[in-house]
Amino acid sequence: MNVKQRWKNIKYESAVDPEFTAEMTSTPSEHKILDCIQCGTCSGTCPVSHYMDLTPRKIIAMIRAGFKQEVLTSVTTWLCASCYSCTVECPQEIKITDVMYSLKRRAIREGVYPKRFPISVLAQEFYKSVMKSGRNNEARLTVRLFMKTNPWRLLGQATLGFKLWTQGRLRLKSDSIKNKRELTQLMRALDMEMQKRHGGSTAAATGEVL
Repeated sequence: MNVKQRWKNIKYESAVDPEFTAEMTSTPSEHKILDCIQCGTCSGTCPVSHYMDLTPRKIIAMIRAGFKQEVLTSVTTWLCASCYSCTVECPQEIKITDVMYSLKRRAIREGVYPKRFPISVLAQEFYKSVMKSGRNNEARLTVRLFMKTNPWRLLGQATLGFKLWTQGRLRLKSDSIKNKRELTQLMRALDMEMQKRHGGSTAAATGEVL
C-alpha cells in the first residue's frame, strides 16, 4: 500500500456521527452491538465475506465508531445472504443478521442504496406488489426486476421462463387477498411506528420491507 492509499484510509473525527451510533443501538436486539469483542467470528463464518468491501466485524466496529456514511454506502449489507451463521456463532449473541436488515432499511430510507443493485430493487418491487394486492407474483416480479436492473438479461432468461410456465411452475395471473383494507391499516400502523423511531420517513414512501 503506497502513501496516497494510506492517507485515503485515514478517518477523522469530523466524519463521525454520534447520533448514528445511538440510533443503531436504540433497540434491545441492536443494543448488544456494544458488547462486541471484535473476535472476527462473524466474518470467519460468513460464506460471502470475501466479496464484501467491509466484513461484518468491521461493520459493527464502524457503527460503534459512528461512521454512518461509510456503513450505509457499503455493499456489505446488500451481499448478506441471511444465513444467520454469524448470529448463531457469535459468542456475544449479537443478532448481526438483524443489524444488516436494519442497515438496509436505513439505506433505502435515506436514499443512499445502490439504485440498480438487484437486491435493493427486488425489495422495493416486492413491497409494491404486496401493497397492491396482498400477494406476490414471482413471474411479474422477476420481469420488473430485470427491467430495472439489466433488461438484456431478461432476454437470456426467456427460454427458462417459458419452460417453467409450460410445466406449471410459473404463474402469470396475479392473486389478490379479499380484505385489502386490513392490509392498508396494518401498514399504516407500521408506518406510524417507523415515523416515531426515525423521525418522519415512512415505510410506504421508501419501500422499506427488509
